[in-house]
Amino acid sequence: MQHLHLNRRRLLQAAGLAAIVPHFAAAEGTKVSLALDWYPNANHAGIYMALANGYFEAAGITPDVFVPADATTVLQTVGAGRDTFGISYQNDVLVARENGVPIQSIAAITQHPLNSLMVLESSDIQSPADLKGKTVAMVGVPTDEAYLSTILKSVDLTMDDVETINVGYDLLPALFSGNADALIGVYWSHETILAEQEGYPVRYFRIEDFGVPDYYELVIVAGEKTITEQPEMVSAFLGGLRQGYTDAAADPAAALEQLIAASPDLEVDVERQGLDLLKPVWTSDGTVAWGTQTAERWDAFTAWAQENDLLDESVVAADAWVDKF
Repeated sequence: MQHLHLNRRRLLQAAGLAAIVPHFAAAEGTKVSLALDWYPNANHAGIYMALANGYFEAAGITPDVFVPADATTVLQTVGAGRDTFGISYQNDVLVARENGVPIQSIAAITQHPLNSLMVLESSDIQSPADLKGKTVAMVGVPTDEAYLSTILKSVDLTMDDVETINVGYDLLPALFSGNADALIGVYWSHETILAEQEGYPVRYFRIEDFGVPDYYELVIVAGEKTITEQPEMVSAFLGGLRQGYTDAAADPAAALEQLIAASPDLEVDVERQGLDLLKPVWTSDGTVAWGTQTAERWDAFTAWAQENDLLDESVVAADAWVDKF
């Protein structure tokens, strides 16, 4: 695991951090863990800024930020108390709740979906309405078909109007080779950049513009027991993250520096462009505070997921998240 160290200038600033980040005084240097959803990338820039700028230390918290061996187990390890916090996805949180995993979302990292429908810029597909008779490649997870079906419905098409192929995670090669005319399940903040680098300019359609409820792509989760028994610590941790993301948005060059320091194998240009695309999504262009969640968003997405047979009707949206921090 990679850890960042404060430089002398930032150590000298530490005395003033208490005014920025809530202090968790009950147990100095309380150790917590944060399991990432994927390898470090631009979506995590605020975390590494918070580490580098000493916000967690000022709050009395010592976080261990790491990439789990199997990112699909994050919700289970957090629910079981083996990890304090984790990064996951709104839909996965709801599915975990359906399966009895005692976790809740405590903050939204992104205020909007990152998932998209992508086509080559040279394609004659100018909108999803042009998908009739086309081949759409997908990973094969249940949400892919639900997203695509909803998008098609919004332009008066159905799944019968397209051919779908499951290609696993070989999405971009399927598009580049011509085996697929479009992709669903790709991030407009990442795969678009990779495609451009490979010499394949693309256009994309954000799924929330075509019938899919606006939702939170990435969220911070904690176990119910942690939320109930350690609310001051959770509040202090989120305070550090909030300031870290504020700093990352204000100074993306510094955020990129800290991200690369944490994960030197990253492609600098990819993450730089990713940061530029993601900054507005962290706070919905500055209209809400980082971390904001609303009942309207959770209720709408839960209802949509239930209508598309992604969730059991017994799942209650209000049980899946908290906003008291």
